[in-house]
Amino acid sequence: MPEYLFEVSYTLDGVRGVREQGGTARLAAAREAAASVGGTVKTFHYAFGGTDVYAIGEFPDNTSAAAFALAVGASGAVDIRTVVLLSPEEIDAAVRREVRYRPPGA
Repeated sequence: MPEYLFEVSYTLDGVRGVREQGGTARLAAAREAAASVGGTVKTFHYAFGGTDVYAIGEFPDNTSAAAFALAVGASGAVDIRTVVLLSPEEIDAAVRREVRYRPPGA
């Protein structure tokens, strides 16, 4: 299944929710939301700095991952960025694929 990196930054309301419910409650909520669209949360780590959570999830497709991220982001408790992750095998396939490209000015 395709994997996605989610970079999550809590808003003030999100920080209040974590303080009230704890970190494991947010992991449980993320797992439940992912499962509702056929996905799973593989890793979930809190961090210092501008990003509060780094999570990796597996989803059946881009649409499912987008639905998850949109629902989480629409809560207003977080700002979320999604990165599509590629496996080494997918990169191998990409470099073997022929691409016809003409650079600007050529």
